[in-house]
Amino acid sequence: MKKINITDLLIYVIAAELVGAASAFFSGGFSDFFIKYNEPPLLPPAWLFPVVWVILYAVMGFSAYLISSSEADKAQINSALNIYRLQLAFNFSWSIVFFRFEMLKIAFAIIIILLFLIGVMIYRFYKINRLAAIINIPYLLWVTFASYLNLATIIVNM
Repeated sequence: MKKINITDLLIYVIAAELVGAASAFFSGGFSDFFIKYNEPPLLPPAWLFPVVWVILYAVMGFSAYLISSSEADKAQINSALNIYRLQLAFNFSWSIVFFRFEMLKIAFAIIIILLFLIGVMIYRFYKINRLAAIINIPYLLWVTFASYLNLATIIVNM
């Protein structure tokens, strides 16, 4: 096993965290959102979302580092990291579309594409580094739950 390059690891983790922070910043206030809209069933308390997302972004960054530092074929690594970046872009845009612009149906389309991209990312990561794939399963599950919340918000506000 290669020695961990702490600088590269930190760059990947911090970059992922910055995507999340920027998305939250541009999304506006989450807490005010459900003043205007009916809450869907099973909505967790507001404090849970930033806690979970900080952990998930750190895991995403760590998994991308594992892929980038792998000794696998460079084309395979680049392909996997491109999917990683693409899913991060969809992740970034979802909360802005949902919370800032309140385009709930478009946000739902975005999150369904995001789910697909996360699945592809996990599959491609698995072919390179099993740990990098497996540690993203909670991310897939959380976005699945977020998809439910998105759809349920649409339904309870019809």
